[in-house]
Amino acid sequence: MGACVSSWRLAKAVSKLGQMGVVSGTALDHVLARRLQDGDVEGHVRRALSHFPWQKMARRILDSYFIPGGRKPNTPYRPIRMHVIEGERLAHELCIAGNFVEVFLAREGHSNPVGINYLEKIQLPHLPSLYGAMLAGVTVVIVGAGIPLEFPAAIAALANHAAAVYTVQIAGSQKDNATCQITFDPAAFSEDLALPPLERPQFLPIVSSDALAMILCKKVKGTIDGFVVEGPLAGGHNAPPRGQLKLTDDGQPIYGTRDSVDLAVLRELGKPFWLAGAYGSPARVAEALAAGAAGVQVGTPFALCVESELTPEIRHAFIQKALAGTARVFTDPQASPTGFPFKVAELEGTLSDPAVYDRRRRICDLGFLRTPYRKPDGSVGYRCAAEPEAAYTAKGGKPEDTVGRKCLCNALIANVGMPQQFVQGGTELPLVTLGDDYANIGRFCDAAHPDFTAADVIHKLLGNQPAA
Repeated sequence: MGACVSSWRLAKAVSKLGQMGVVSGTALDHVLARRLQDGDVEGHVRRALSHFPWQKMARRILDSYFIPGGRKPNTPYRPIRMHVIEGERLAHELCIAGNFVEVFLAREGHSNPVGINYLEKIQLPHLPSLYGAMLAGVTVVIVGAGIPLEFPAAIAALANHAAAVYTVQIAGSQKDNATCQITFDPAAFSEDLALPPLERPQFLPIVSSDALAMILCKKVKGTIDGFVVEGPLAGGHNAPPRGQLKLTDDGQPIYGTRDSVDLAVLRELGKPFWLAGAYGSPARVAEALAAGAAGVQVGTPFALCVESELTPEIRHAFIQKALAGTARVFTDPQASPTGFPFKVAELEGTLSDPAVYDRRRRICDLGFLRTPYRKPDGSVGYRCAAEPEAAYTAKGGKPEDTVGRKCLCNALIANVGMPQQFVQGGTELPLVTLGDDYANIGRFCDAAHPDFTAADVIHKLLGNQPAA
């Protein structure tokens, strides 16, 4: 769901209908800061912050970022601190508050469960983000794009407001990769307010193979409550194909039998699992349930419903392309700085067009997908394969690693109507990710009635009401 596409509005709509609404946990510190700079017109952010347990922190954030009436036109958003291994207090405060606000608003007005989804590849904000979501009562934590071995232990510690640690990967300057541990202690932010223990949310790692599920069951210290089993048809980041990378004639990764999940192994593990990746139809839901799944995870239809945070212009453009039979999703093996294949939904005028992207000046000013690396002097620096090539290679990166890389951080936030304004003029353009099932969005709408709701999606998938 990129950044904020599955916002509190969408998660709330889904949860109120008795299903599991899940908010995207990516870049919620930036989302919070930009909503406030845009004036928080409807007052939702400020209302959520009024329930935040640490009001001094809430006041500091409001004083720093809230602009009554919003920014002046064409004014850049105020930058916020990038995350570093040592931890920046202001960056941590925005993470805690941003995750709290999103989950609080998603849970407001009903008693049904709400989940949050994180990317393991974005390691530095994990602990303050997780703690903020837990303060708001998040029910389920879903983690993909990596092997999240340490989330259960962090959840257990933070539920008791105890210090939690997380191992961060450090790219070696010359030799093998190394690691270091970061520590987050809630006591440093507590404002002398004694809080009762928090409810432990369930932990559901996303896996692309039965082998990974077995590894997690053996190596994780703590509780795994189930799995989301995601195939290569799902949107966002996909797991790379197993074995030597082979590409189609147009440059997309080829997945084979080794990339299929043996559901018999999943069933033997004795934990519930949900299937993901092109399960947005009643037949596919029935197929998943018949295979022993507890349910399915669906993204693309919800990303294009009216409660999605995609701008109406982008959402309508994609729907019209699908209805016209011209929908295309390209699995790009190079776009993401993470090195994982990334699903790019093609749309004219967006960064999915190579000619449009080539005109963009490369910049790395949000830094979520930066990689910590060990400098020759032993200190830690940060680099991103989507930053300017000269800067990346000066930090020891390989020139070939910059080819085709795209700045997902800025583009994904532009998708939801909060694009950065360049000081020299111009605006960040969007880059949307959708799953392969996007071509079938006509299940939920037609040309005469292109808008559809989260309720329409759910009713259609459950087979109890036609959506179009």
